[in-house]
Amino acid sequence: MVVLSNPVLDQLPLTKNQKPTNSMSLPIIDLSMSDSKTMILKACEEFGFFRAINHGIPKEVISRLEEETVKFFSLPLSEKDKAAPAKPFGYGNRRIGPNGDVGWVEYLLLQAHPQFISQFSLHVSKKTGSFCEAINAYTFAVRGLACQILEQIAEELKIEPRNTFSQYLMDKQSDSVFRLHHYPPCPALVDLKYKLIGFGEHTDPQILTVLRSNNTAGLEICLRDGSWLPVPPDPNSVIVNVGDAMQALTNGKFRSVKHRVVANSKKSRLSMIYFGAPSLTAKVAPLPLFLRGEKAIYQTFTWYEYKKAAYASRLSDNRLDLFRTEEKEAGDTA
Repeated sequence: MVVLSNPVLDQLPLTKNQKPTNSMSLPIIDLSMSDSKTMILKACEEFGFFRAINHGIPKEVISRLEEETVKFFSLPLSEKDKAAPAKPFGYGNRRIGPNGDVGWVEYLLLQAHPQFISQFSLHVSKKTGSFCEAINAYTFAVRGLACQILEQIAEELKIEPRNTFSQYLMDKQSDSVFRLHHYPPCPALVDLKYKLIGFGEHTDPQILTVLRSNNTAGLEICLRDGSWLPVPPDPNSVIVNVGDAMQALTNGKFRSVKHRVVANSKKSRLSMIYFGAPSLTAKVAPLPLFLRGEKAIYQTFTWYEYKKAAYASRLSDNRLDLFRTEEKEAGDTA
C-alpha cells in the first residue's frame, strides 16, 4: 500500500493520546438470533451504534472489494487523480468537503447506483473495471442488510407498513452514497503523545450507516460525557449507526452520535461505508408514532434541504439544530 508523503503535523488536526476513562463497550448484536430486533431498538435508542455479527454479507463479496480497494489506492497518484477532485463525488486526498476540513485520509465518494459506478469506471482507468464490479456487488448486498435492519426496527416498533423506513433506501431515486477510505500509516506518530485525526468528529446526515473495516483500529465514538470510546476492529462484523435523518424521523428517540477516525502509526486502515439516504425530494419529519403526547422537535424538511445544509457546514457542526422547531419559534417572535 502506498504511504502518503510525511505529514506537516501543524497543518493537520491532532488530539491528545489519552487512555479511555469509560469501561463501556459497543453493543454486539447477532442478527441471526430471534431477539435481535429488540436489541437493535435498544442500541439505537441508548447508544446510536452497534456491532452486527452474522450479518449475511457474503465473505467473498467483502474480500473481493477489499482486494480491489487495495489495488486502487496503490495506483500512482496520477491515475487516482483522474477521479479528482471530489466535488462531491470522486477521489479526494486529505481535503474533506469544501469548508476547510482536512484529515489523514484518501477516499472515494460515489453514488450507490450501478449506472453511476459504471460511469466512474469509464472516466478513471481501464484498470478499474473489476473494481467497479466489486463495488456494485457489495453495495447491493449492504443495501439489503440496511433494509433488513430498518424493517426489523419497524416490526419491533409495530409500525405499518413494514417498509416505512426501508422504502427510502429502495426508492430508485435514493440519494444513498458509498465511501471507500484509506488511512495510511503515519510513522511520525510513534513517539508523539498525540493522535492524528484521519476523519474529524461528525454525525452522519443520512438515515442509516453500515461500515466495515479491515483489522486496523481507528474508529472512536463520542459518549454522553464527552469522552471517546475506541472501537476494536473486527473485519468479520459491521458497525451500524443511526444518522441525522433517522433521529429526525423518530423525533429524537434514536440518537445520531458523533464519531471520528484516528490514524495508526504502523498500519493502513481500509473502510467501506454505505450511507442509506432518501431521494432528494423525500420529506423527512417525525412519524406520528413518536408524536403521541409530544411536540415535534424537528421541522419537516426535504432531504435536499438537509443535504444542502450539511454541505455548507463544517464536519463537527450540529446540523440538526438548524431544523429544530424551537429555533423556528424563536425566530418567529424576534
